[in-house]
Amino acid sequence: METEAIRMLAAGLAMGLGAIGPGIGIGILGYGAMQALGRNPEARGPIMTNMIFAIALTEAIAIYALIVAILIAGKILG
Repeated sequence: METEAIRMLAAGLAMGLGAIGPGIGIGILGYGAMQALGRNPEARGPIMTNMIFAIALTEAIAIYALIVAILIAGKILG
């Protein structure tokens, strides 16, 4: 296998595997927030604020994976 092909495969795996965790985490966050809202609708403000903050932190992990994938693939494309 050529070096370029291995790098492209590594970039794809880095992004693919790096997005699985945040995707599952955001799903769990949304599920928990909807459960909390169903139990206590009066607490909508703090629940939604904390959920959005947690989603932003979780999404940062996927952005790190994207940057790593771009850096790996950049050795070929750049």
